[in-house]
Formats: sequence, structure tokens, C-alpha cells
Amino acid sequence: MDHDFKTDTMKTLIELVIENYVFPETAANIRSDLTQRLNDREYEDINDHTLFAELLTSQLQNLSQDKHLQIRHSTEKPQVENTQKDNNVHHDNFLTMVRLDNYGFTKVERLPGNIGLLDFQVFLPPEHAGETVSSAMTFLANTSCMIIDLRKNFGGSPHMVAFLSSYLLEPSPTHLNSFYRRKNDETQQFWSLPYVPGKRFGGTKPLYILTSQKTFSAAEEFTYNLQSIGRAIVVGERTGGGAHPGQIHRINREFEVFIPNGRAINPITKGNWEGVGVLPDLEVQQEKAFDVAYITLLQSELKRLSDQPILGGYERLMDEIKQILEKKSVLA
Repeated sequence: MDHDFKTDTMKTLIELVIENYVFPETAANIRSDLTQRLNDREYEDINDHTLFAELLTSQLQNLSQDKHLQIRHSTEKPQVENTQKDNNVHHDNFLTMVRLDNYGFTKVERLPGNIGLLDFQVFLPPEHAGETVSSAMTFLANTSCMIIDLRKNFGGSPHMVAFLSSYLLEPSPTHLNSFYRRKNDETQQFWSLPYVPGKRFGGTKPLYILTSQKTFSAAEEFTYNLQSIGRAIVVGERTGGGAHPGQIHRINREFEVFIPNGRAINPITKGNWEGVGVLPDLEVQQEKAFDVAYITLLQSELKRLSDQPILGGYERLMDEIKQILEKKSVLA
């Protein structure tokens, strides 16, 4: 990379940040800082594209405290005229890729003790993953409690956040979250749905969500929303801290930048998790989160069943839970 190319890259980056970043004051500070660095010829000795992108990302995030704001070395493909056939091929390739990945869902299981487990790694839009969610939630609908594992979930679509949340609430719509967008100076609300295909888990049975430092973006929104309305107990580590949606902008043939253009506004807290993450109710190392949640739910289920009229099914389930807890040496 020569001097002129790096200079043009920086100038275009600054323009994009000024035009799009959710907080104009922060964007102005970024412009001042990067312009000074450029004038000081700070980037003269950097010739590797990836290192240049990593350095700029680090500087942008230090200035903004925004983990969504990042630059990536991504070589642009030569411009060719796309036909409808080309677009269809790209779309088909995308659908094949996410289908082979089972739309991010890695595990749906009824654990001993009638505890449901749902483990997935991305919130794909409902038009792609909705049927998989419906099947998974219908399978888990008759479990007594549920654990949702988001320790490896990096985010995705707020529409999927609302769709999945609807299975965990009653049919009456609940205001989950809002997103303010700078460009049009408007706020979009997200509510749970009065109807979902398949069966609901419902809004009253115990629900635990597992988190780690890698839990990010839409996965944090899902967790924060349900924690804020008192629907879920969060177990694990403080999450990554990314509450600003945005979009990718092409800088030039070698670089692109993701610029947050909005911010989440929770209807309960009036704030969000940006920069601070979602704080767990039970803070433990992420590798211990499942065991803590599972044992806690088993213990609470044993107490609940002990207070119920003794029926054959309950008695069998109580015996199963006791055996599990005895094996783990935590029978209360």
C-alpha cells in the first residue's frame, strides 16, 4: 500500500463514520483523532492490509468504546453485471450453507429430569430459520424447565429475537425492545407475537439462559430483554457488550467497515448493554454455567414436585431427579 492509497482509505473511512455513526459527537472526535494521526504520518510503515485493518479497528474502538465498529480487509470482486440468474445462484448458495449448518441450531434435547435444552449459535431471520425454531420449540414445549445455551452465539437478527421470545411468553404481546436509527431519526419497536406456529413453551415455567464473554449483539438483546422483564435467569459470564446495530460499507477495493447506525432502547431500563454487557444473575465461569443451571433447576423442580399431589408420573420424575442429584452429590 502506498501513501496515497492509505490516505484515500482514511479519508473515505472518516467520511463514512461522519455520515453514519449513531453518535455524531463521537464521530466528530473520531474524525479529529484520525486526521491528526494521518497528518503525523502514523501509518507510513504499515504495508500489510490485515494489520492496517486491525490497527484502525483498535483505534476506532478505543475512541468509541463500540465493539461493533470495525474494519475488515475484504478484497472486492471485479465489477460484473449481475443477472437474475446470478442473484438466484448466490441466494441458493446462501440457503444451502445455512441449511447444512442447521440454521445455527446445534442441540435440542430433553434432559433427564424433564429439563429442556436449546443450544444455537446465530439468530438467523425467521424467514430462514423459523421452521427450525418452531420444530425445536414444539419438541421442548412439554418440558418442565428450559436451558437456552448462548455461550457461543454471536448475534444476528432482532426479528428472530422477537420470534423466539414469543415462544417463551404468553400470547399477549410484550414490548421487548426498540432500536433508534440515526439516518431517519426514527425508532422501531419489537414486540412478541400473539401467534406462533407450533407449540409455545409459555411464559411461566423456569427459564435459564447461559452466557459467556463471546455472547454478543442479538444474543445479548435476547438475554437482556428476557432478564429485564423477569422472564429468565442468566447464568455464566458478563457478555460482550454490543448493542448498536448497523451495516457494512465498502471503503474501496481492499477494505470494508461495519458502522453502527442505531442503538437499542429497552422499554424497562430505558438503556441497553452497550460497552458493559449483560450481567448474569448467577455469575460463574462459562464452562461451569451448564452444571450450575441444570443442578439449580433440578433442585427447584424436586421441591415443586414435593408440594404437588402424588401422582404416578410425578413420583417417577422425582425419583429420576433424586438419582441425578445423588450422582452429582448435591441432593439437598
